[in-house]
Amino acid sequence: MSSSARPRRSDTRQRIQDVALEMFAERGYEKTSLREIAERLEVTKAALYYHFRTKEDILIGLFDDLTGPLDAVVDWARDQPRTLESKREVMARYSAALRDAAPLFRFLQENQASLRELRTGVDIKERMMVLADLMEPDDATLTDRMRCTSALFTLHAGVFALRDIDADPEEKRLSALEVATELITAAHEAHEAHAGRAAHAGHAEEPRAAHHA
Repeated sequence: MSSSARPRRSDTRQRIQDVALEMFAERGYEKTSLREIAERLEVTKAALYYHFRTKEDILIGLFDDLTGPLDAVVDWARDQPRTLESKREVMARYSAALRDAAPLFRFLQENQASLRELRTGVDIKERMMVLADLMEPDDATLTDRMRCTSALFTLHAGVFALRDIDADPEEKRLSALEVATELITAAHEAHEAHAGRAAHAGHAEEPRAAHHA
């Protein structure tokens, strides 16, 4: 992951977060102490406390920095017309944001039991549900709602859940994006077709109503 993928507040703060995430992944969240993080960084505990008082503070800081691009996608999607082109662009942007946040999300996934007191998992789900609502057509059928929600789960699977598939991570992400885009397209086109049939039926009723009048 490139350093440009997330905002940098200070080199020291960023270095603490990067090293802490490495150690959390290596040893587990519960088995890593602030003292050990300070030793790996070759700084005093006082210097570490200046930026983060607890391990939870480090994790929340990581979460905020790495999920900022996801929030940006949601904010952008809110301002777009619900055209098929816009929905496809939302899928592409969300997929790229997930890729950049992959190290943190993998850690969260592997340490769910240790982190159940934090709201990170809930916050991620809430983002997904908001985005799913924005992807759904107005008055969407249950099938189309399932397609839109499944599209987002597919993007997550492409980054986090397909480890056993022997393929390049970027290839898996792009394959998941292709499938997710197909699902969004199917939902959009099914809604358009239904709206067209309803409009046609309405026009057909007009001459009949006029005749009876």
